[in-house]
Amino acid sequence: MTVAVAEETLNPYKIAQQQIDTAVAHLKLPEHVTQILKHPMRVLSVNFPVRMDDGTVQVFEGYRSQHNDAIGPTKGGIRFHPDVTLDEVKALSMWMSFKCGVVGLPYGGGKGGVICDPRKLSKGELERVSRAFMEAIADFVGPDKDIPAPDVYTTPQIMGWMMDTYSKMKGKYSPGVITGKPLIIGGSKGRNEATAQGCVYTILAALKDQHLPVQNATAAVQGFGNAGRIAARLLSEAGCKIVAISDSRGGIYDPNGLDIDQISNLKDNASILDYGESFVISNEALLELDVDILVPAALENVITAANADRIQAKIIAEAANGPTTPEADRVLFQKGIVVIPDVLANAGGVTVSYFEWVQNLMNYYWSEAEVLEKLETNMIQSYVAVRDLAKEHSTDLRTAAYMISIKRIAAAMEARGWV
Repeated sequence: MTVAVAEETLNPYKIAQQQIDTAVAHLKLPEHVTQILKHPMRVLSVNFPVRMDDGTVQVFEGYRSQHNDAIGPTKGGIRFHPDVTLDEVKALSMWMSFKCGVVGLPYGGGKGGVICDPRKLSKGELERVSRAFMEAIADFVGPDKDIPAPDVYTTPQIMGWMMDTYSKMKGKYSPGVITGKPLIIGGSKGRNEATAQGCVYTILAALKDQHLPVQNATAAVQGFGNAGRIAARLLSEAGCKIVAISDSRGGIYDPNGLDIDQISNLKDNASILDYGESFVISNEALLELDVDILVPAALENVITAANADRIQAKIIAEAANGPTTPEADRVLFQKGIVVIPDVLANAGGVTVSYFEWVQNLMNYYWSEAEVLEKLETNMIQSYVAVRDLAKEHSTDLRTAAYMISIKRIAAAMEARGWV
């Protein structure tokens, strides 16, 4: 019984629904509006065959969830991971709706996933899986319908294969169907760094609010994938001292500061744990370090009721999706820890994906400086709006972010006559 309760508590779909309930309590919306928001409008489940390098045929399972398109087409990544579940994809599509809403994008939320381990696939097999999945969902996506993007273990190259497959099926070049593509086929400058860059913009704003100097502010980064690695570098360049970093194998900690370039080299060629045995700590211990900034940049549910009371960071910036459970949120808020929620902190990725889509539709492309300038303006404005609403209602930033997004979506549904 205890195990079942624990699993229910950590179910991302249930967590997303709880977060909606918490925000709606401040908004006095009709119950039917809340019920619409708590469920995706459309969920697609597909099974598709792929011929492997050894000649055998393997059947893969994939999903695409489209949460709400009252404001515009749905938008969100596709992840390739052995632990993809339907509830996870549904929750992530809901979080994407609120992420787009809090930064003012004309999108609803979408998300997709394929159950596979891309690390065990050859390049040819990976391409065939990517193209077959796009073939399976092609009737449900499109530049004015649902626009996928990269996510966990998917890359610009995979997006390029998917865009090519869709274009061939539709009989015309369609770069706007997908974002996060290679530059040469319609990608946007600044997209690779966008998630981390947007997160850092909000961290710097939060440090200012907390009257903490940027210079030598200590930071721990859990997860050293694309977002975590770039966030660590950008924070270091801004003057922060990165004292701890981890990946799926474990972490390293040095209160005097870590050499980011050396760790990046180790990540690419060996293991970050080779930094030195005396520096090794666990992922769990990293979360509980006494630092100014904690950046969870791995997977969901790493900060829970079990460890929230031991978290010592002053600011938590969620570069990952769903790293903090609702129970942990309540503990952190009571402790006075500022949590910049995922729907705001990592919204830089979807913001620049939106810029990419706009550039594709115009067939006119911006410089990296233009992209970053627009990103910074949007992220700071969004952070200030969330912070001010949180103060007005004496609530945490996550609830305030949801309130902004939900009010927007509800207004669009009413304007369209849905409710």
